Amino acid sequence: MNTIKNIIRIALVMLPITLTAQIDRSKAPKPGPAPTININQPPMITLPNGLKIFVVKNSKLPKVSATLTLDVDPFIEGDKAGYASMAGSLMSVGTTTKTKEVLDEEVDFLGADLSTSATSASVNSLTNNFEKAFSLMADVVLNPSFPADELEKIRKRTISGLQTQKDDPNAIKNRVVSKLVYGANHPYGEFETEETVTKVTLDDVKKFYNSYWKPNVAYLVFVGDITTEKAKQLATKYFGKWQKGTVPTYTYAMPKAPAKPIVAIVDRPASVQSVISLNAPIQLKPGSEDVIATSVMNNILGESGTARLFNNLREKHGFTYGAYSRINTDKLVGSFSADASVRNEKTDSAIQEFFVELNKIRKEPVSEEEISNVKNYLNGSFARSLERPSTVASFALNVARYNLPKDYYQKYLSNLASVNIAMVQQMANKYVTPKNMYIVIVGNAKEIAKGLDKYGEVKYFDANGNETTAPTNKAVDASITGESIINKYITAVGGKTAIDAIKDVNMTGIAKIDGAPMDFAVTQKYILPNSFSMKMAAGPMTIISQSAINGEYAKSQQGQTIPVEEDEKEELDEEASLINELYYIKNNYKYVVKGIEDVDGKDAYAIEITSAKGRTFTNYYDVATGLKLKYSHVEDAGPQGKMTIYTDFGEYKTYNGVQLPTKITLFVGVKIGITMNDVKVNTGLKAEEIK
Repeated sequence: MNTIKNIIRIALVMLPITLTAQIDRSKAPKPGPAPTININQPPMITLPNGLKIFVVKNSKLPKVSATLTLDVDPFIEGDKAGYASMAGSLMSVGTTTKTKEVLDEEVDFLGADLSTSATSASVNSLTNNFEKAFSLMADVVLNPSFPADELEKIRKRTISGLQTQKDDPNAIKNRVVSKLVYGANHPYGEFETEETVTKVTLDDVKKFYNSYWKPNVAYLVFVGDITTEKAKQLATKYFGKWQKGTVPTYTYAMPKAPAKPIVAIVDRPASVQSVISLNAPIQLKPGSEDVIATSVMNNILGESGTARLFNNLREKHGFTYGAYSRINTDKLVGSFSADASVRNEKTDSAIQEFFVELNKIRKEPVSEEEISNVKNYLNGSFARSLERPSTVASFALNVARYNLPKDYYQKYLSNLASVNIAMVQQMANKYVTPKNMYIVIVGNAKEIAKGLDKYGEVKYFDANGNETTAPTNKAVDASITGESIINKYITAVGGKTAIDAIKDVNMTGIAKIDGAPMDFAVTQKYILPNSFSMKMAAGPMTIISQSAINGEYAKSQQGQTIPVEEDEKEELDEEASLINELYYIKNNYKYVVKGIEDVDGKDAYAIEITSAKGRTFTNYYDVATGLKLKYSHVEDAGPQGKMTIYTDFGEYKTYNGVQLPTKITLFVGVKIGITMNDVKVNTGLKAEEIK
């Protein structure tokens, strides 16, 4: 029993694919004089309790939104990281006067959307229903009940999401980058883990709310079909009695970039691609005088699919599907980053080309054409953004929060027009510092580490950013072969005699897909030695089905028949054998023992297996017990490129003398957990029952 291959493929289809619209800047006209723009800056109204209000009226549609945002200093959550976000989620699931069910029902009845986060709350609805919807938001903000049972549900969801991220290379990269760039004692350097989320108590949630949710640090922004007078009336009516209070403030030392480059490798043995990220902290506050020129510089360097990094690493060298750079402004500490995912064997070369481009933009003036194209693009983007009332609202909020000049956005286009070639080079030398960066790489260290020391000091880190030692090859005894490991597995699950005594199996269970609104029923049926069917259903509707019955193959998706490819037939035949390893032996599969690797704290033999038709995949077998712990292979995920798929096997249970895994967890960008709740053996299944 290996894995449910079509669930993997369906999951890949379900993964969101983000297509970034690219703008052809190759033939942009020369920019003309910067146009004069008139942005109606809404006045700020302040209630006696300190709540600040902005109103952006737009009556094109009969809709209104209100967003309340806290302006508080970032704070360290420590060994209970996660309590703030959990508090934000918990606020919208009940008040002192309304249960979650009643609140949800009232929101739905109004056709409204209501949401909360750690530092914000928002609501929107049709104009006629807005006051009632707004009153619900006020109730949520002022009278949250923080029900204990809902906290446990949020904790469970949060931990499930963290488990999904645990083996995701991009999530690993983000954690390590945060810790290295900002430091463990900085609010931007910490992150949630299963351990910290488990420690969060209801008292932690309430303490956070009582400490930070005060009107004197809040902004309330109305956008849509509402007058200033009406908005002020509603704010006064529903928030006027909200009591002001002292809110904690904090200061932090500015994180320092490394004195010399550090190559930070996170070993992920199953990776066929390296996730590369070059990072450094920078001092760049929102609205500072360098922001616009820096934006022009980064648009030339790596902001989009027409920029230099993309053209070099993808178009010229074919190392990656995309390479980009980002510059983030922040009132505390900004950051520079440049990222790409490349094949293992191209890791060294890709880093080299990153440095080529980073050094080039520092040392060589950009062309007049490049700067002209970017200015035209930014001109157009800015103009289009003004068509959205929410943009004007965000401008007003930024001016207030970051103490910007009142005419900052009115002067944006003229300031953009004044950016010249010399300024771009100046910004590159100030904010792009290749000699002072963390080069974070998540990948197979044994395949990528050689030669990387020429870029900087090489250090190794675990998936949570803690420094560790370089991976070592645990010696595999010379007597251990692929064949011996496979045979040990067959013995471990019960032996060939017990396996041969099984004539049929009927398994039913539940599949939970992260983010899916429902569970799916899974049924697998076997008539040995070569007949098998699988079905996944949502209620009465069959989502996918597949079968291999005496050499006849079938597959369907939502009722539509799908052709079965040749390599899929081989996979289905493997599955039909129940114990795949017996099929490997019968069909002379080839094995290469790659070494001993850690799988969830257990030593496991990693065996690369090549099928009779040339498919390759890797199985991991517990050194101590012989049981199969994990399976991995590389799948083509379409526009997303190659993706390594993992399947974990657990909770082996014995049926008629044979151990079968009853808990199967697939990691395919989302986590799919399959639990087989009912397994029946030798019930006399007939062929017609498994079709």
